[in-house]
Amino acid sequence: MTEWVEPTDEKRAGHGTFGRPLTDYDRFMESEGIPIFRGFGVPRCQDLPMKPWARMGGNGTYVQLYGTEGTWGMYVCEIPPRQELNVEKHIYEKNIMVLEGRGACEVWHDEKKKQVFEWQAGSLFSIPVNTSHRMINMSGTRAVFVAGTTAPNLMNLIGDTDFIFNSDYKFNRFDENLSDFFKEKTAIEPDPIRGLAMRKTNIMADIVHAELPLDNRRSPGFRRIEPHMTANKFYLWIGQHEIGRYSKAHAHTSAAILFCLTGKGYTLSWPEHVGVNPWKAGKEDQVVRVDYEYGGCVSAAPGGARWYHQHFNVSDEPFRLTAWFGPNHPSMLPGAAPGQKTIDYTAMDIHEGGTSIPYWQEDPYIREEFHRCLQVSGATSRMESHRYEKPADL
Repeated sequence: MTEWVEPTDEKRAGHGTFGRPLTDYDRFMESEGIPIFRGFGVPRCQDLPMKPWARMGGNGTYVQLYGTEGTWGMYVCEIPPRQELNVEKHIYEKNIMVLEGRGACEVWHDEKKKQVFEWQAGSLFSIPVNTSHRMINMSGTRAVFVAGTTAPNLMNLIGDTDFIFNSDYKFNRFDENLSDFFKEKTAIEPDPIRGLAMRKTNIMADIVHAELPLDNRRSPGFRRIEPHMTANKFYLWIGQHEIGRYSKAHAHTSAAILFCLTGKGYTLSWPEHVGVNPWKAGKEDQVVRVDYEYGGCVSAAPGGARWYHQHFNVSDEPFRLTAWFGPNHPSMLPGAAPGQKTIDYTAMDIHEGGTSIPYWQEDPYIREEFHRCLQVSGATSRMESHRYEKPADL
């Protein structure tokens, strides 16, 4: 052990600079013996290299996109044809989105009251905390799913994986006596915080084709729904941009990962301190671009602080995305007192006090690059010219 030496005179203690140490969750991922992908995004998660995963019983890879370290965890898992994974039980939350295949999932506290439901490509569901569960591939081809978890939050706080995987406590997230617990609920109600469209359902059979109500906050004709599942803290939504239209750039802190469900496109991200016009300012080298399609994903704010990010559809079908935040609801602003009023800053334009850049104020390069990409793919823009005109009252 090296002895600590107190600084002399007015010198400061410590090294001054240091690298981020490995967290308990980092060490846990490394101990699993499967790949760990780190980066800004993934063109298609189903194409990531996967290796045999002893604990799970299938093949898999961890994914930790920049900006999500410590905020929530993610992995991709493959179930070989007509095989099943090992039984799991853990005290962290888990959402599952199926990318390929079809099968069934078993969930239980008491094995005599086991509930079973089927899933397919496009299904989204949540595993209730600390329930025993097993994923089964019922088809003759592989099944692939993405899982988002709060494992990092608990592992880094508790530091005891034996407790996380072997606790007997029954949380009130699962009622095994409700025969319709995993029956899809379609009723839409306003969420209690921002009044946006919400569905309280523990499963959505097909988020690729599910109907989405009109929202209009991100782009003209934008549609959106928030599924709230098994009383989770894990926050997510599903949204869709119309053909030939793209999202306004907006800024918020790290945590959000966007997955592509339909269409094909790209995301541009840059630090907020670069400003609203990075190309005009000669700072285009600080802009990150990620291209992706069905099953692909991108970190919306990969740098820790607030980043602008903007999503573009260059295909001839709607651009449907699902955004996952882990237990990091955007309304939970650091330092805000309970009941303190704040605007929906990512949905409000800059001149309204928000962080959304109106089309008329965005960098001209944005529009030019969008049109160039549309020409390459054979798609057509539906961004009317008046959207780029500054309103007369501003």
